[in-house]
Amino acid sequence: MTNQKQAMLYGLATVLLWSTVATAFKLSLRELAPVQMLLVACASSVVVMMVILLLQRRWSLVFSLTRKQYVQSFGMGLINPCLYYFVLFGAFDRLPAQEAQPLNYTWALVLAYLSVPFLGQRLRRLDVIAGLVCYAGVVVIATRGAVMSLEFSDPLGVSLAIGSTLIWASYWILATRDERDPVVGLFLNFLFGLPVIAVICWFTTGLPVALSGGLAAAVYVGVFEMGIAFVFWSYAMKKAENTSKVSNLIFISPFLSLIFIHFILGEQILPSTYVGLVLIVAGLWLQQEKVKRREEALGHGR
Repeated sequence: MTNQKQAMLYGLATVLLWSTVATAFKLSLRELAPVQMLLVACASSVVVMMVILLLQRRWSLVFSLTRKQYVQSFGMGLINPCLYYFVLFGAFDRLPAQEAQPLNYTWALVLAYLSVPFLGQRLRRLDVIAGLVCYAGVVVIATRGAVMSLEFSDPLGVSLAIGSTLIWASYWILATRDERDPVVGLFLNFLFGLPVIAVICWFTTGLPVALSGGLAAAVYVGVFEMGIAFVFWSYAMKKAENTSKVSNLIFISPFLSLIFIHFILGEQILPSTYVGLVLIVAGLWLQQEKVKRREEALGHGR
């Protein structure tokens, strides 16, 4: 099997996992508070990533970092998982999955915009067009089709969903200067973030103790969304001979996710969700095309 075929298989596996997590979020949040769900998911993710590092015989890398990198791990952990997932789960707690999930997908566009002031990248006309298309989709979904009224279905829920994209994009901008091994870095972020989440959970909602379907769904999120999916996607990018083909697989995920949301959660998918999601994906596709053209231009220049 060629490296590209392996990359596509890893990419498809990642997309399948990503497509299920919005449903898992809602199943867990039916019984757990967002911070309780975050605690269980984060703990599960730490265990999974520890197992992965042991299987890959890279566990020694955890103890080979500098003091500055351990401090960095704590700081990054406060952003992801602590802040990012708390805000994201808060959005899913207030909004239907069919609304929260597409809004969260706009993080890639936010990343492009934040890269202008923080990474010195140029804002091109295509970025602006992509943004207009994307956020037109956001308005359609957030107003449930009543675009002219501009009355959001849940203003706080929408604000949390949009806020999560800002946090996630900011995290990845900081990660561009991260010299740690990706899996080791993520493991330490979650490991250092876990006690903070546990303390907040203890003093607010209390620790989740009863075995339930919500607890199982939170474990699923930690194992697959926060753990295995990250590793699979890293492998896909590493093995890809054509990264744009693998990257384009992400556009399958939000549509596949709607199938799980409808048949497992029982949500009736609104026409406005389809329209808004098509606009968001179209905007993200335009953004991807810009990146693809830049990569091709650099390739021709070598």
